[in-house]
Amino acid sequence: MTGSQTRSTIGMLAPATGLIAIFVLVPMVLTIGLSFTQWSTQTGFETAAFVGLANFFDLLGSSSIGRDFRAAFGNTAIYTLLSVALILPLSVMLGLLVHQTFAPGGILLRTVLFSTYMVPMIAVALVWSKLYSPTEGPINQMLGWIGIPPQTWLSSPRTALVSIVILNVWQQVGYFTVLAVAGLTQIPRSLYEAALVDGASAWMQFWKITLPLLRNTLLFSAVIAVINAVQVFEPVALITQGGPVNSTNVMTYHIRRVGIERAQGGLGSAMAVTLMLSLIVVIVLLFTLLRDRGEQK
Repeated sequence: MTGSQTRSTIGMLAPATGLIAIFVLVPMVLTIGLSFTQWSTQTGFETAAFVGLANFFDLLGSSSIGRDFRAAFGNTAIYTLLSVALILPLSVMLGLLVHQTFAPGGILLRTVLFSTYMVPMIAVALVWSKLYSPTEGPINQMLGWIGIPPQTWLSSPRTALVSIVILNVWQQVGYFTVLAVAGLTQIPRSLYEAALVDGASAWMQFWKITLPLLRNTLLFSAVIAVINAVQVFEPVALITQGGPVNSTNVMTYHIRRVGIERAQGGLGSAMAVTLMLSLIVVIVLLFTLLRDRGEQK
């Protein structure tokens, strides 16, 4: 690469790199630094007092701070696990359906599925809060047709978090279906033709051809689904406000409570750092488990 090409490359990358540094790296470094301090968000940074690992010890302790943190962390883990466990299989099944549907039917179906992802989460949350209404909601009305009594979807600790998961899956699955279709189009048809000649059933073709060759697509989808699930905020803030009985109090909402409403900026930063480190560990595990074995050699 010549000097002029190098300068051109740097010039093209500089704006994006600068924006990433300003809006991602700087807040990240600042958050990590504040996690070691006792600081109130109602005052300036100059009032932050260094306390070392005290905030992290509080999160692991037996006080109400530690109990509330572990409850929010557990809710986030359950929400993420359920969301990913539902989104990935559904996206693959719908992707197979869309991929095998000839145009224009396939294009129409793909557009309908993806359209849910384009709806702002605020609108989705408001609509689903009406769908979940115990008295007027269509969901309970349809359950009544088959003899199931009305459910308090958002008012019961047993069902509130699951209800938010269903909302999230409904919005996200169309996006991941499009990713699955993109992965399916990269699988050569000759492999399926050879499998048919060998007498392989459709189920065997799925397990021996489709699923292994979708590994990289599934890895990407799993990572994005985990990141999206960990960042859930709007449905909780708009519908449940962390209730009932903190059953939907996920980490992002809890960090807002602690850092902004209670003005404990240092403690909230420690929670954010802990969440970030946990997310990194999960992503590393996903790459270890799902990465194409051929790429590891």
